[in-house]
Amino acid sequence: MSGQSWSDRLLGGFRKTSDKFSENLSGVSGGTSKLDDATLDDVEDALILSDLGPTAAARIRARLSEQRFGRDIDEQGLREAVAEEIAAILRPVAKPLEVTAFPRPQVVLVIGVNGSGKTTTIAKLAHLFQEDDYSVMLAAGDTFRAAAIGQLSVWADRLSIPIVKGAEGGDPASVVFDAVRKATEIGSDALIVDTAGRLQNKTELMDELAKIRRVLGRINPEAPHDVVLVLDATNGQNALSQIETFKEVAGVTGLIMTKLDGTARGGVLVAAAEKYGLPIHAIGVGETIDDLRPFDPDLVARVIAGLA
Repeated sequence: MSGQSWSDRLLGGFRKTSDKFSENLSGVSGGTSKLDDATLDDVEDALILSDLGPTAAARIRARLSEQRFGRDIDEQGLREAVAEEIAAILRPVAKPLEVTAFPRPQVVLVIGVNGSGKTTTIAKLAHLFQEDDYSVMLAAGDTFRAAAIGQLSVWADRLSIPIVKGAEGGDPASVVFDAVRKATEIGSDALIVDTAGRLQNKTELMDELAKIRRVLGRINPEAPHDVVLVLDATNGQNALSQIETFKEVAGVTGLIMTKLDGTARGGVLVAAAEKYGLPIHAIGVGETIDDLRPFDPDLVARVIAGLA
């Protein structure tokens, strides 16, 4: 997005969440009042309606009550206090995806339901690694959809990254095996593996991922080093059930949230942090290659509270 800073794009992405929060802050507007139960009710309701979920909203309410109950507060002060409590939930989970594996390559399995933006996110993640001067290889492990293989190949060409792919309907584990061998041979720093996003048959997906893990383990007992779940922010609270399922099926180690594009329900980031405590590596706010960035908890907290 030409000319826009990352914080401007983030503000656009969280606009719906921050607008919802502002609309529901009816208890404190225009002037100063004491922080009482009625105002705390308004804050809690506003947070729930902004997709932060009831647990995170209750936690923030409790912290505000503990620290500021009965004190004078204006709308700005209340927003600042809410932003600080949101940041306190988000800071422990903000962890960029770093390439630290030795021996190389660092193997990153990327999982997520079809339509979550998984394949595009892989390309953006590869680009982030390239910006840090790491060499990257891609593996088209979603062999069940020709479109996924084709889309990943287009991105690999654009980014001048080698890709390993097999035939449509082929064995994903053998594609991954070939990819790790080649990445090791040429000295790639990171290997990013696309996987099938079918959740209709959990057992089948679980078996497939288990096989990929077994094959990886034969070449490098530490691999995969990361199992990253890509979530579509427009799913709001439904994203939480995806975390639940994929944690069980795939042993998720971290999250990337995509499609924070103004129609999104970005507060679900806070709900996910509160409920699961999984690292949030990065967030995406659009379709271009630069639209994925490491997750900045303080900026996101301020944007949600309507301060940025």
